[in-house]
Amino acid sequence: MVERWSPTSWRSKPIQQVPVYPDAAVLAAAEGQLAGFPPLVFAGEARKLKRALGKVAAGESFLLQGGDCAESFAEHSADNIRDFFRVFLQMAVVLTFAGGSPVVKVGRIAGQFAKPRSSGTEVQDGVELPSYRGDIINDNAFTPESRTPDPRRMLEAYRQSAATLNLLRAFATGGYANLENVHRWTLGFVKDAPGSGRYRELADRISETLDFMRAIGIDPETHPEMRTTDMFTSHEALLLGYEQAMTRVDSTSGDWYATSGHMLWIGDRTRQADHAHVEYFRGVKNPIGLKCGPSLTPDGLLSLIDVLNPENEAGRLTLICRFGADKIGDHLPALIRAVQREGRTVVWSCDPMHGNTITSANRYKTRPYDKVVSELKSFFAIHEAEGTYAGGVHLEMTGKDVTECTGGARAITEMDLSDRYHTFCDPRLNAEQALEVAFMLADLVKRERQAKPRVHVAAAE
Repeated sequence: MVERWSPTSWRSKPIQQVPVYPDAAVLAAAEGQLAGFPPLVFAGEARKLKRALGKVAAGESFLLQGGDCAESFAEHSADNIRDFFRVFLQMAVVLTFAGGSPVVKVGRIAGQFAKPRSSGTEVQDGVELPSYRGDIINDNAFTPESRTPDPRRMLEAYRQSAATLNLLRAFATGGYANLENVHRWTLGFVKDAPGSGRYRELADRISETLDFMRAIGIDPETHPEMRTTDMFTSHEALLLGYEQAMTRVDSTSGDWYATSGHMLWIGDRTRQADHAHVEYFRGVKNPIGLKCGPSLTPDGLLSLIDVLNPENEAGRLTLICRFGADKIGDHLPALIRAVQREGRTVVWSCDPMHGNTITSANRYKTRPYDKVVSELKSFFAIHEAEGTYAGGVHLEMTGKDVTECTGGARAITEMDLSDRYHTFCDPRLNAEQALEVAFMLADLVKRERQAKPRVHVAAAE
């Protein structure tokens, strides 16, 4: 018998990766205040994303999901949001035009503040303090005061998310996403990049196509899909007290929705079937993601699917695979075969970042670009061999000119990492590397779409 679910039922389950707040009264006050705030996203938007992901599951679209490792209070600015949006639009248009596939755009943004850690504490110069868990919980500065979890940070995370969403919606619907701006999206430091010529050539072809369409009476003024776009938000729902406060009943359906983001995912460290995070996720109707790492067995995956998507709803569940370039061949085929054997409908997405993290000789955490590309190519090859769809990609990336991942067209070396290494957590692809990945993916997506027929899957609301 399935236990009755409520937004608070997770509190009776074991839980991993949660901070210990020193003052329960302050925590309760912050969560109570959040519970009275307006929703950040709406149930209808989440249902729209679920329908779009249903098409991804059927091989009719491709999921582009990406953004910051962890958003920062200090780096929150209109310029940073705009630059991320610009490179994300570039990646999407490359995948759409060069890859021949509609693209579902989901940012790791407007809520991606909490990070799981491999250890609860950190030692520097013989001093041990709580680990930095993201700005929604504590501060990166290595002092006792900064590392003490502060529940009032949840209120700041909400305000920053609201401001970010406001700007993203303006960009997506206010003309910035107009295809006529395809040349203007290129960031200054990318214009002279080794691979920039390929994007300029593609943009020229799009401009010529738009000129032709305008000549026959089709233009952005009469066809809004040419000047606007759908942009959805997502984050790892790690801090369940925050998520509970933002969980609301949809007045049209009577269902519960997480209103902190359109799509939430469960991390590889918190996906225990009988623990709190899975308990929370099973009750909200948003589209959700599940990180799948090397320790996940086929039977374990099927048990999680039973809990998280018992009705086998298309678009409900995205499996975000994060094995590493050297391990994906050992783990992914068995998971695919189990899911196919049981007739489960899922979106298969590849996170080529987390399984390819290394520490450089000069002590910087980094990710080799070649390993990222290798895992993506293996992901597509395995799905081709299994007769299934490689449905999406999940990237940690930024619109800034950082030097955090080695390799790429500019051949960033380990010695270059210190030049512009800005992340507080994990290394991100810079805008140039992200655009390179998009072109590589476009080739893979186009080949996949040409090789396999579309199989329509109805996406229930």
